[in-house]
Amino acid sequence: MSVAFTKEESSETASETLLPDHPISPHPNLVTETGLKALELQFQQAREAYDATSAIDDVNERRRQAASPLRDPRYFAARVRTAQLVPDPTSTDTVAFGGTVTFSRDDGRVQAYRIVGEDEADPKAGTISYMSPVARVLMGKAVGDVVDAGGQELEITAI
Repeated sequence: MSVAFTKEESSETASETLLPDHPISPHPNLVTETGLKALELQFQQAREAYDATSAIDDVNERRRQAASPLRDPRYFAARVRTAQLVPDPTSTDTVAFGGTVTFSRDDGRVQAYRIVGEDEADPKAGTISYMSPVARVLMGKAVGDVVDAGGQELEITAI
């Protein structure tokens, strides 16, 4: 039977509504306790969004509406499953995952960031990924150390 006589779209059109999976980082999925809770919440919300699309009667509209909710639960399930919880640092002697570091730049700006997992990083909110170039040069350093980050000198002023 021709597609013209059915309510469903062709398989080619249906496949156009499928979105590619979110890329998963090849790096270890280190998370803070806050980050793990956020991933679990996002996974739950993604599942609820997908469940909500299942209630749509029109097959074509359901396909369109389910494109993002179909891939998000897979991503968050993988991130929760591979999460490696790292406890907050017990010492402020050196910069470590989960700790907050304050540093001054060549131009006089002073910045403070908490070093966290990739999924919870938000520089505007004061968190950066442990895989970011700045975090990688700061890890393991102590107050007073000066490091080079992309041609700029950063001096650690507090941990």
